[in-house]
Amino acid sequence: MMCGVLAVAGLLVAPRAQAVHAIAQYGDPKYPANFKHFDYVNPDAPKGGTLVLANPSRLTSFDKFNPFTLRGNTAPGVDLLFESLTTGSSDEVASAYGLLADDISIAPDGLSVTFHINPRARFSNGEPVTADDVKFSLDTLKSPQAAPQFASIFGEITRAVVVDSQTIRFEFRQRNRELPLLAGGMPVFSRKWGMKPDGSRIRFDQLAFEKPISSGPYLIEQYDNGRTITYRRDPNYWGAALPVRVGTNNFDHIVYKLYSDSTARLEAFKAGEYDVLVEYVARNWVRRDVGKKFDNGELIKQVFPQHNGTGMQGFMLNTRRPLFQDVRVRKALDLALDFQWLNRQLFFNQYTRIDSFFANTDLQAKGLPSPGELALLEPWRAKLDPAVFGPPPKQPDTDPPGSLRANLLQARALLQQAGWTYRDGALRNAKGEPFRFEILDDSGSSAQMEPIVATFIRNLQKLGIEATFRVSDFAVYQKRLDSFDFDTTTIRMPDVQVPGSEQIERFGSKAADTQGSDNMIGLKSPAVDAILSALVHAQTREQLIDATHALDRVLMHGYYVVPHWYSATHRVAFKRGLAWPKTLPLYYSAEGWITSTWWFAQPQAQAQPR
Repeated sequence: MMCGVLAVAGLLVAPRAQAVHAIAQYGDPKYPANFKHFDYVNPDAPKGGTLVLANPSRLTSFDKFNPFTLRGNTAPGVDLLFESLTTGSSDEVASAYGLLADDISIAPDGLSVTFHINPRARFSNGEPVTADDVKFSLDTLKSPQAAPQFASIFGEITRAVVVDSQTIRFEFRQRNRELPLLAGGMPVFSRKWGMKPDGSRIRFDQLAFEKPISSGPYLIEQYDNGRTITYRRDPNYWGAALPVRVGTNNFDHIVYKLYSDSTARLEAFKAGEYDVLVEYVARNWVRRDVGKKFDNGELIKQVFPQHNGTGMQGFMLNTRRPLFQDVRVRKALDLALDFQWLNRQLFFNQYTRIDSFFANTDLQAKGLPSPGELALLEPWRAKLDPAVFGPPPKQPDTDPPGSLRANLLQARALLQQAGWTYRDGALRNAKGEPFRFEILDDSGSSAQMEPIVATFIRNLQKLGIEATFRVSDFAVYQKRLDSFDFDTTTIRMPDVQVPGSEQIERFGSKAADTQGSDNMIGLKSPAVDAILSALVHAQTREQLIDATHALDRVLMHGYYVVPHWYSATHRVAFKRGLAWPKTLPLYYSAEGWITSTWWFAQPQAQAQPR
């Protein structure tokens, strides 16, 4: 294997490809070819013990192990089973280090990338990972049998070519700096997954509780009634000594218990039924995550800083509904949310209002557009709100000299301009139809959202708007989201440190018509499509920032979301005896960091799975 650190910019114009241990979208990877482990792990962490966790999301039950299909609810923790050709690090952005692959070569023209598969790589059935398996994985994920977003995500990869049993080449539709990393990050599974003893195959979209044949560090040991699942660390895991794996996967078993709602989940933690609680509700952290076990040190609360972008969380307005197609209406709804009151009364002043789709990063648009941004925006000036060419909008403020009353008066004027007037006890349009919509949520999070939604609804009532809060179980909720059958719902778009093709899935016109896509707001804009194209084809960090700023300006001035709030920390409560590395990662989710790098510093009283 040839060594050295790859500078992608140089590679794309180099006279020939060079095989390396890692790649970066911009600049050089942080870790050299001979690195021993990531800085944010403890290479001497002891192995052992059983980590018990609760629902990591709103999921309250599961009915499949296959995370790549549209229908059904995937068991939590299934990502512990799957690996990819490369993996990123959590203290840098947009880099990829060999995992299943031990060599990476980007073609001089940037139109393909070739991976050599580590000959030691093995699936859970003991068979080697081959180029045929990688090709099968790509072809399957792009097929109609997989969830439609995968065809979008990997759409710029035209094909995978098997060079030999250990070498695979991905070819691209056009040069794009993100695509080599995207190809390397594709999940890989055995082509024998779903194959029956007689050689026939279960359709990929029909795989449910057939255990995946994958290469990851954990195996499914047992599960019960869609409510609990236990993973066992594979004693024969092929990659334990790899630099990207040293100091990780320290628990012998990881168990997930799914509770019916947040109240039951919290009480179960206090009762000692599981080990770690990641708290997303500020009020709970202050008022409810307390008690005797916290007082005597059996349970510990700690705040961990993180540098993630915020992503976007808020009330998503489905513009497929005629009610939300006028930007003045959407802006009026934004004016009706009193964040300052919520922060004082419910959040104990622990939050900051989200004012960008990329807040807390240098990707957030600020001030007037730069020349690079204007070059992307000017061709669409006639189709864009003139305000896009000014500073980004400020979120409504009710702290003095501002007030909710002033904001609602402004909202009423906007609604009147849009043809909505108050008469006969309600806000009505020219046809006399009342302004009425539903805020959809699932039962797993409704307890936390209910006081927030109630406050929002009360403010909307002052405008003559009738909003109702509809709660459903997670399966029904997810089905409605997948089919875009909702008016408004609360969603968090995950943060990204380097925006890429996932933005097309969230905001591209094609995704708006693809059920199961992430384009919840239903945005279909040629201007946004053009900006997204510039974003994914950016050749420098500066071009990427200009494109992201331009996208942020258009989205924020479109008022497609009533933004919520964010915190730059992770709030974690845990049982005494758990430990973590001294050096924290920069960009990380709390749950993934805990399962991958924590360990038990003190022996457990109960060593067997619970």
